Amino acid sequence: MKSVRLNQFAWIGIVFAVLAAIPLFVKNNYYITILNQMVINMIVVFGLNFITGLTGQMNMGTAGIYAIGAYTSALLSKNLGLSPWLTIAAAICAGFFLGRGLGYPSLKMKGVYLSLTTLAFTEIVRIFATNLVDLTGGTQGLKNIPRFSVGPIALDSNVKYFYFVLIVAIFICLLSIRIVYSKWGREFRAVKDNPDAIESLGLDIKKIKIRAFTLAAMYGAFGGALYVHFNGYITSLSFTTDLSINYVIILMVGGIGSVLGNMVGAVVVTLLPELLRFLGDYYQITYCILVLGCALLLPNGLISLYGRIMGLLNKKSAVEGGE
Repeated sequence: MKSVRLNQFAWIGIVFAVLAAIPLFVKNNYYITILNQMVINMIVVFGLNFITGLTGQMNMGTAGIYAIGAYTSALLSKNLGLSPWLTIAAAICAGFFLGRGLGYPSLKMKGVYLSLTTLAFTEIVRIFATNLVDLTGGTQGLKNIPRFSVGPIALDSNVKYFYFVLIVAIFICLLSIRIVYSKWGREFRAVKDNPDAIESLGLDIKKIKIRAFTLAAMYGAFGGALYVHFNGYITSLSFTTDLSINYVIILMVGGIGSVLGNMVGAVVVTLLPELLRFLGDYYQITYCILVLGCALLLPNGLISLYGRIMGLLNKKSAVEGGE
């Protein structure tokens, strides 16, 4: 287990190092924008991994959580003139209370029923954001949302903001790994694998599920706040059920339950649509076929490819050694 964890840390370090080096060679502002979205996606999926990856509760409400974090931070900073640092803290608090509230449906629902409940939550948030025009701007959105300043350094360019969110993502990643391998992480996995055993040990399965939902909601709201201060603009059209599905796809493609898999999934799923743009009208169907193929051929995600390749190499070396 210790060697597996050290190996995971090594690969995580490599991924972050490669991401950090990209802006040194790529100057196109559009690509830097994609990099920012990629890292923000990582942060959100780190949280989703707790509830869907480890606990096994299907959460399709990520877009709604993301939207509430984004609107909370945007409205407080734009209308009240508060520092983005304070408004992001408020967004995380909103995620905490939201997670506590969303956690309760998971106590009596699971599978498709929980999926529909959380999906309905996303739609409710989107409808409110669309119709409360005086507050949210509706489909026209809110503009001129301020960016961060880190001391005397103003994050007034996409490259500066990228390095800021990358540093944040590194800390969030380390925190996520700590949780995954802690008592909480073991409880989350036990709820997924054998809930009856959890109850027989005297642990409160309700508290464990609500804790997982709360962590997922706090990460999601935090990601939404980071997104809105990067984009400087927010509209209800961004927070559709497709966004929730996209985060589940990231989780599935990378590797459910793995922090490194979350990172790989965020990189691949964020970049893949851009790489397929040259296909024109066939882009969407090609993207869906590739995702479906990954689900069928690699049910444990792209992260499982490394284990398969190493297994084949070890088997080949053992055969050659025997000869």
